[in-house]
Amino acid sequence: MTSGTLETRLRDLGFPTHRGRTSAIRPLVLQAPAPVVARMLGYNDDYTTRLAEAAGGTWKRYAPGDHAR
Repeated sequence: MTSGTLETRLRDLGFPTHRGRTSAIRPLVLQAPAPVVARMLGYNDDYTTRLAEAAGGTWKRYAPGDHAR
């Protein structure tokens, strides 16, 4: 069973899949940069960035790379 099939079945049974997904992603974007979470889960960067901003995430000014120099 694919995730799409499972989502369709749950939705047909009356479960709100979108809100549950958003609630599950929100803690992740508070712990890691939104683009990293997006690529890890196959989501759009814009979607996870909006979730991070709504959740009060502080990764907006994160500069990836080696800062040990």
